[in-house]
Amino acid sequence: MKHTFKYIFSSVLLFSMFLGHTQETATKTVTKEKPKTETAKPALEEVKKDSIKTDRYGLRVGVDLYKLTRGLYDKDYKGIEIVGDFRLTKKYYIAAELGFEDKTTDDDRLNSTATGTYIKGGFDYNLYQNWLDMENLITIGLRGGFSTFSQQLNSYKIYNANPYWGEQPAVAAGQKYTGLTAGWLEVAMGLKAKVFNNVFVGFGVQLKMLVANSKPSGFDNLYIPGFNRTYDGSFGVGFNYTVSYFIPLYKKKTIIPAIIETPKN
Repeated sequence: MKHTFKYIFSSVLLFSMFLGHTQETATKTVTKEKPKTETAKPALEEVKKDSIKTDRYGLRVGVDLYKLTRGLYDKDYKGIEIVGDFRLTKKYYIAAELGFEDKTTDDDRLNSTATGTYIKGGFDYNLYQNWLDMENLITIGLRGGFSTFSQQLNSYKIYNANPYWGEQPAVAAGQKYTGLTAGWLEVAMGLKAKVFNNVFVGFGVQLKMLVANSKPSGFDNLYIPGFNRTYDGSFGVGFNYTVSYFIPLYKKKTIIPAIIETPKN
């Protein structure tokens, strides 16, 4: 658990550095006055300052570093997740994640291994107002997730109502259940900051609600690939820590509204 908080703390610190930058714009006031005469009145001058902002549109593809590196320190876990999004409009992005997980869960009464793949798809809305050529994102979005997986019951313990004789030893099972599926909805919140040309780092949190879950005979799914553990019933939480590369495909120009200045008399 301490590794999870370490990733969250480092990610928040990183984005506070990148998204804290602002750019200052200076407005110049241009006034023109005609020489005053006895009959001439001060002239009013309107100065329009049009500027054009170019937005890039394309595909961003990356990988979840948390799942990729977790197996280095957690012998009960293997996994990888590919993330991607495509910019549709100035604010909306199509987003998707595709992954694989192999997770062994050691519960009080049973030990099981979940292995399978998952896919999530939906959209993101960018809440961050970028200045000039900045391309950072603070997003909120919705996803629908689907997983197909297997569960292997490695061992289990028989409940002993009379503890006088001590705890019963675990019974080795090795029984495997295949063809299991699960579906869920999730609200995804995330940050992405451009650190180099076309290279982004990101951090995201997902709040999930399980809507479909096929269970093995005799025990429950303790872990569902893509959804995370099911200890809290139908609700779950997940997060990712990503690095991605943006592939620009085309550009759109946006005209920033003109600034109109009227000199005073």
